[in-house]
Amino acid sequence: MGPMKRRKVLNTAAIGLGSAALAACAGQQQPRESATSADLPNIRWRMATSWPASLDILYGGATTIAERLRKLSDGRFDITPYAGGELVPGNQVLDGVQSGAVECGHTSSYYYTGKNPAFAFATSIPFGLNTQQQNAWLASGGGNEAINRIYRDFGLVAFAAGNTGAQMGGWFKRPVEQVADLQGLKMRIPGLGGKVMAQLGVNIQALPAGEIFLALERGAIDAAEWVGPYDDEKLGLAKAASFYHYPGWWEPTATLHAIVNRSQWEALPEVYRQMFRAACSEANSLMLSRYESLNGPALLRLLAGGTTLVPFSRDLLKAAHDAAFSIYADLAQDDGDFRRIYEQWTVFRQTVRQWNNINEVSYADLS
Repeated sequence: MGPMKRRKVLNTAAIGLGSAALAACAGQQQPRESATSADLPNIRWRMATSWPASLDILYGGATTIAERLRKLSDGRFDITPYAGGELVPGNQVLDGVQSGAVECGHTSSYYYTGKNPAFAFATSIPFGLNTQQQNAWLASGGGNEAINRIYRDFGLVAFAAGNTGAQMGGWFKRPVEQVADLQGLKMRIPGLGGKVMAQLGVNIQALPAGEIFLALERGAIDAAEWVGPYDDEKLGLAKAASFYHYPGWWEPTATLHAIVNRSQWEALPEVYRQMFRAACSEANSLMLSRYESLNGPALLRLLAGGTTLVPFSRDLLKAAHDAAFSIYADLAQDDGDFRRIYEQWTVFRQTVRQWNNINEVSYADLS
């Protein structure tokens, strides 16, 4: 086949596969002949994740990506997900992908704020954006570009690929009624939420999902947050602590990311890159839908089993809010990456909140 004819075949395949990827996100069936080209390579990747396979919605973000890619590529682009700890520890997925030990991963960026505090914006920060606002900032407000400038320094490229929605405030062996009750408390909480809690007197620990229950049950920690009713029920956290606080002010949303070793990404044919983006977009939407559908029934089961819901007091929320924005100011002064994102993010937050107070909050008040 001559060069001009080969380019024509590949261009035709790219058009067909791009249409298939877009239609797949809309749930449409595509003709079999538009799905692949014999000229496209067979690629086998491994995806390390931060999740136990038992957490089917979180781990499902990785499987959604893998399954969609297989279908779009007719099996030529094959990714195998692995549960946290199978290839690398759940909170070291970035390291594994950066080193090239695995080609890609599915994780929470705020696990890596120790490497760069600006990673927190990719997932969630205390008293930050809600889910709708976060998706808007990432996709249309410059967030994706800002986050990927950070990931580039680590030889990676990242794509939003899951969202839990607003989270709960965690499980406590005894209820927290005022800031003084936090003094000396041992709690599993990552990211900048952990920094805020530390400033309020909490001894924080960062544990992967699979270790939380035993640590809480055996008293190694006094409290723990994970996601929300559906996942927390699966982890058995209600069997280790009775008091379920809300709201999860440190995670008003939580975006998960698929991260790819940049060298591997740049070696992909463009059509495979487009397919990967489409699969991540599907995972981002589907995960949120599943959590929104399943958290309500799970909460009812927990309450029927003896769980006690406890709201955080206004005084505690104000103390946490003040501590959070004090931490942001300090980080913005000391870290250039954090400052650049924080300044842009703040403008977006002010504008979108003003709009949502008119169109969303006013409607919610009607009920």
